[in-house]
Amino acid sequence: MSRRTRDTHAVVTGAGSGIGRAFALELARRGGKVVCADLDESTAKETVLLIEQTGGEAIAVACDVADEQQVRDLAVAAQDWFQKAPDLVINNAGIGAGGLPVGESSLDDWQRTLGVNLWGVIHGCHVFVPLLREAGRGGVINVASAASFTAAPFMAAYNVSKAGVVSLSETLSAELADTGVAVTVLCPTFVRTNIYDGELINPAAAQLARRLAGVASSSPERVARMTLDAHDKRRLYVLPQPDAKALWRLKRLAPAPYAWAAGLVGRFAPEPVETP
Repeated sequence: MSRRTRDTHAVVTGAGSGIGRAFALELARRGGKVVCADLDESTAKETVLLIEQTGGEAIAVACDVADEQQVRDLAVAAQDWFQKAPDLVINNAGIGAGGLPVGESSLDDWQRTLGVNLWGVIHGCHVFVPLLREAGRGGVINVASAASFTAAPFMAAYNVSKAGVVSLSETLSAELADTGVAVTVLCPTFVRTNIYDGELINPAAAQLARRLAGVASSSPERVARMTLDAHDKRRLYVLPQPDAKALWRLKRLAPAPYAWAAGLVGRFAPEPVETP
């Protein structure tokens, strides 16, 4: 394994829980210093405490990634603490959304979902990539989802936001091909996190997602380790679970049958219930 994710100076958004916390803890275990950013600063501080308890170094920064200025402030805080540009930026912050069909889910929900899940990653890349490019080293890991290509019914805003992250990552990888900066995009299916408790997820959809995640074999820690190891090898795509890989291949090899099957799943899905 290369040293790309060892002894690194990393910024992780959404580091207060789930995959983001797992990334921060694993990077610290590999000898890195970590800026733990989260909308909820108290949860980011909990992650910092966990890192410090194992002898690692980390700081917490409150940051709403949907706000460009707050992401710029995050970059300043990271550079001040590291005394240099970061080596690795993990754009992980995201929210769950789903449960209603297109035309019934509100435009406010669309804007909030895209604001965090897509614009949050855009802001992270827009602000940090020039620093990495100038340094001629480092990497970017963007957290998308298998939803980016599975196109599950009743999840349009979430699907679109994550598809945008994949496209952005692919474009960025091409633009940085002749530099020392590597790009990786993570596309998991169900991982045992609290994203299914989001306020934009319809109760029936959230219950189903939690049930599926409960039987999933992937923990946030395993996904984080696999992704960092793949980034060390300069891999662009990370599909950490067998079902993600199978759906990826099926969608590309047989798009028409896949679309028919997705429609069938939607027809027999639990009836959406309007969130009060």
